[in-house]
Amino acid sequence: MRKIKRFIIFIVETPIPKAKRSGIWQVEQSRAAEGLIPRSLLSNLFPKLALGFIPVIIFLAALLVGGCSMTGKTVVEEGTPQGKQPPAHHTKNGFQNIYHNPEHGFADFLRWKWGHIPDEEPAIAHAQMMPYVPDIVAPDYQRINHPDPAKIQITWIGQSTFLIQVEGINILTDPVFSGRLTPILGIGFKRKSLPGIPFDRLPPIHAVLISHNHYDHLDLYTVKKLGNKPKYFVPLKLGRWFRNRKITNYKEMDWWDTAMFKGISIVSVPAQHFSRRTLFDGNKTLWAGWVLETKHGKIFFAGDTGYASHFKEIREKLGPMRLALLPIGSYRPRWYMKTIHMDPADAVLAHKDLQAEQSIAMHWGTFYIADEQLGEPPLYLKIVMKEALMADDSFLVMKFGETRIF
Repeated sequence: MRKIKRFIIFIVETPIPKAKRSGIWQVEQSRAAEGLIPRSLLSNLFPKLALGFIPVIIFLAALLVGGCSMTGKTVVEEGTPQGKQPPAHHTKNGFQNIYHNPEHGFADFLRWKWGHIPDEEPAIAHAQMMPYVPDIVAPDYQRINHPDPAKIQITWIGQSTFLIQVEGINILTDPVFSGRLTPILGIGFKRKSLPGIPFDRLPPIHAVLISHNHYDHLDLYTVKKLGNKPKYFVPLKLGRWFRNRKITNYKEMDWWDTAMFKGISIVSVPAQHFSRRTLFDGNKTLWAGWVLETKHGKIFFAGDTGYASHFKEIREKLGPMRLALLPIGSYRPRWYMKTIHMDPADAVLAHKDLQAEQSIAMHWGTFYIADEQLGEPPLYLKIVMKEALMADDSFLVMKFGETRIF
């Protein structure tokens, strides 16, 4: 069963090529179609046929389309004025990376899962790793419910979910409060740490930043709980997903678009990743990071990204960051994950490119998505920081539920 659950990474965090839609896949519009494929179904396909005919069909379709590249040429959209080219990250039917384009398809995924690749040495030897126990603190509700509007206040809830409080505004990033990442048959990545703040104890939420549509960043359960009250800032073409769920209080934004919200400038910035929620919507919606330009400094939320030159580009266009929220986990095996997920060494490079005064680690310790042990990323980060002669407080690892004031 563990192998089945972990196969889900095929769609959640694995780029595969496009395929022509057939009639049977019209069910993808339903809630059931938003589930994911069991992770190692192929390795023991026949014993699992009893689980039902539909999962097998889904798997076979994935197998047929899985070995090709996702790269594609930029094409002028129909209706684009003559002589005006769309941005480089736009394609005819969606979007693409313009830095390091992920080209690992389903065949590469199978090579990874079947072990037909050279072994990678872990950053931390297994013998040095203690069994993972989430480091949790009781939420400081006095601070959470009465933040100082003249300060930046950050609470880590888990994975890429932060509560950012500044200038009297409460903002959630990629809010995920589900116990599992998918609703189908209880199959999915099980949460390894409870949310740092229970959903029912959140302060009123005014705005939500969504980086992309992967299940560990866009959670249907949480969006339904939040409802239409907060303003959702989402990447281009993701608005339809919200409209289909009767959420209309959103703003779609392309890279480098800017919106004002209660006196704060919100800028959509590039990321090196991809999007996918079903077999047939790969890269149909954009992925992005976000910068909040406040009176007390700029806050950068990276979303999900590999390391590339976009960090320098963001700093050149927007200036140094007061705070950078950077992913440090789900990075092994590196040959497969490098272009879509940073490891701690990459995160330190991003911290420097952004000229961030301080950075905060995220995207680790919450869901077991990749091959590294859940507790490895912060230990690896500490080693990289020491080698880079960085101050201990320049790149912070927060506890679940911890609140910091800047």
